[in-house]
Amino acid sequence: MEFVNPLSFLKDKTILVTGATGFLGKVFVEKILRIQPNVKKMYLLVRATNAKSAMKRILDEVYVEKDLFNVQRDIFGANFKSFISEKVVAVAGDVSEVNLGVQDSKLMEELYKEIDLVVNSAATTDFDERYDFSFNVNTMGALNVMSFAKNCIKINMVLHVSTAYVCGEGSGLIPEKPFYNGETLKCTCRLEITEEKKLIDEKLNQLQAQGAAKNELTSTMKELGIQRARFYGWPNTYVFTKAMGEMILGKYRDNLPLVIVRPTIITSTFAEPFPGWTEGLRTIDGPIAGYGKGKLTFLLANPKAICDMMPVDMVVNSMIMAMTANTRQSSQIIYHIGSSMRNPIKMTNVHKFARQYFIEHPLINKAGKPIKVCKGTLFKTTASFYTYMRIRYVMPLKVLKLISVFDKKYKDVCIGHGKKIKFAMRLVDLYKPYMLFKGIFDDTNSQKLRMKVGKSGLVDAFNFDPKSIDWEDYIINTHIVGLVKYVLKG
Repeated sequence: MEFVNPLSFLKDKTILVTGATGFLGKVFVEKILRIQPNVKKMYLLVRATNAKSAMKRILDEVYVEKDLFNVQRDIFGANFKSFISEKVVAVAGDVSEVNLGVQDSKLMEELYKEIDLVVNSAATTDFDERYDFSFNVNTMGALNVMSFAKNCIKINMVLHVSTAYVCGEGSGLIPEKPFYNGETLKCTCRLEITEEKKLIDEKLNQLQAQGAAKNELTSTMKELGIQRARFYGWPNTYVFTKAMGEMILGKYRDNLPLVIVRPTIITSTFAEPFPGWTEGLRTIDGPIAGYGKGKLTFLLANPKAICDMMPVDMVVNSMIMAMTANTRQSSQIIYHIGSSMRNPIKMTNVHKFARQYFIEHPLINKAGKPIKVCKGTLFKTTASFYTYMRIRYVMPLKVLKLISVFDKKYKDVCIGHGKKIKFAMRLVDLYKPYMLFKGIFDDTNSQKLRMKVGKSGLVDAFNFDPKSIDWEDYIINTHIVGLVKYVLKG
């Protein structure tokens, strides 16, 4: 793996990026344009009806309104928009469709001639997304991206963003190894991806023939995804369809260099373009926000379990260095991008640091008063959690239902409480594999890459070493500060 300077590597390159309107995609695009303004062109594939609406979406969702690009606005000043217009081309399309959904044949020919690198970060990340939606984007989308890349004349490589949790509910040391086609996490039978596609189509046809309402169709397809995932050993539809996507890429890449980056939990920026930028309630941020608002007083999470997370800018740095190091290698390589191996942090410490932050900087309620946070309780087993839920919520609900038999005014209250409990238990069922996770992600390949970066003198510019993170300082002074500023809006 001979080292090449990433700035030299990116100069005059033309890159196709899918998922550019997503959290990781935005940070990736920002970094490329900031460190190498002499990149030739960045084609960003976005869902839109035409090129004009695609560009409008890119400008509205990525560049115009986002603080993420403030550094570049300061650099270019009044020329910022013209720079973007020169370097960025929005392409109306969809990874779930053949030819990436690009309708303009002239544009397609242009892409085939110009593209050097393909970065696929498009994904639907809901754990219980409709099986058909998740399969089309995460599995068939990977195939469509690879098919496109193989038609590109100058193609150097494909970089695919997956997730470390394609390992399922593994424990111990989890290696950076690819999936073979048809592999399952339960050794009961072979996974046939074409049969899964057939199953989805048959179920959709059946539901449509029955005249199923939209909500029934959605709930049925969601349940189908969870059932199929668990049948083969994965805990949810998201990681199941991402694993199948990796299988397809490995099977159909031929000799095209393929880099698969598997991040763990992605969090706010550590340093670039400035600390703390984030958007949306991402994985651990939902519980942190709920706790800060005084609404979440307990959680199913083993205090001793490792919360494996990496700042988004470090993930992007790893992507750039992986592309640079593996171009034209005619091989497939996996990189785990996480912290559990080199700098682990336990759930109890995440809770401790969040508590410390909200005690010192409480959120303000609608009445203008500071919200006091409780100590909070972490349940380390599902048995202890379910026991608490029965005593605290289920049994009182049964009493309330009994009262409602004699006093009808409690009927709606019962229905409302019942729905909330059902929803809460659904979330617990989806998230418990990660709150009780026992695995450590081996990052041997990533460490070799970091050593190359260290010898090059580019550590500051392309840092993705988890050892450089002081978790207490990052969570208290960077991550939650950013969460409050950009998501909770103060």
